[in-house]
Amino acid sequence: MICRFNYFSQALMKQTNVTMILPSWDAFDDFKGKAKSYVKGTKFQVLYLYHGGTGDDSDYISFSNIVRYANDNKIAVVMPCGYNSGYANDGPEKLPWQARYWDFVFEELPKVCNSMFPISDDPKDVFVAGLSMGAIATSKWVAYGPERFNTAVMMSGGGMDVDKIMQAVAEYGNGSTDFAIDMNDLNTKGMKLIDPESDLYKQAKKNVLDGKKLPKIIMTCGGNDFIRSFVYISRDLFKSYGYDVTYEEVPNYTHEWDFWDLTLRKMLYDWLPIRHDVLLPE
Repeated sequence: MICRFNYFSQALMKQTNVTMILPSWDAFDDFKGKAKSYVKGTKFQVLYLYHGGTGDDSDYISFSNIVRYANDNKIAVVMPCGYNSGYANDGPEKLPWQARYWDFVFEELPKVCNSMFPISDDPKDVFVAGLSMGAIATSKWVAYGPERFNTAVMMSGGGMDVDKIMQAVAEYGNGSTDFAIDMNDLNTKGMKLIDPESDLYKQAKKNVLDGKKLPKIIMTCGGNDFIRSFVYISRDLFKSYGYDVTYEEVPNYTHEWDFWDLTLRKMLYDWLPIRHDVLLPE
């Protein structure tokens, strides 16, 4: 079941669209041993799934098989619209129409969804994932809300800066996403792809020092994707702090939907510790 709803977001100070998948009964559910559907009080585990730059809440529906994967594994999927925001808050100079995209996806939207839809808010049942720019939002969840969810999946990205990504594309791009960044050249120019002293990484490191419960991190990237240079640095920083990080690189793929759809399938069928079934009331 695909639900698209529109509401006035206080964080964004405007109407916004959210696309959501709520699993429905399937003709083969009984043969697969799935629990009875449509029982009052039934809930679903939930995946908050963030799109990349130039996209919106409809991307995954349009370009992947996420509906089939979610329905088969009985997990709800929430896909908000972040446009090209980097999932960051506007500065105070944008008042009174300040769009606080991070507050929207991190604070407001989960409250809206938990109050209006049959999804679990137990941290063991909550997962976050995103591709490219959406991986930035996912990395922020790791830093600022580690105790609120179970596992993070970053596809073709990590804790990055959008401006630096675009600078790298302008510097080394060849009109496609299949190119390598000259790290020696960057070092000579004094440009850091990722700053370990940024607020995100300082907070991620502090979580470990404070003894907080840490989510598992899964990172994946195409072997020919230009963004892999960013991913390597982000991966190694999280590992160095003590996070449990699993990394997979798939040869011959670039920054493309064939790769992301492959990852979504692995995520929901194999990687995430999900029930693959509904949560019946006790």
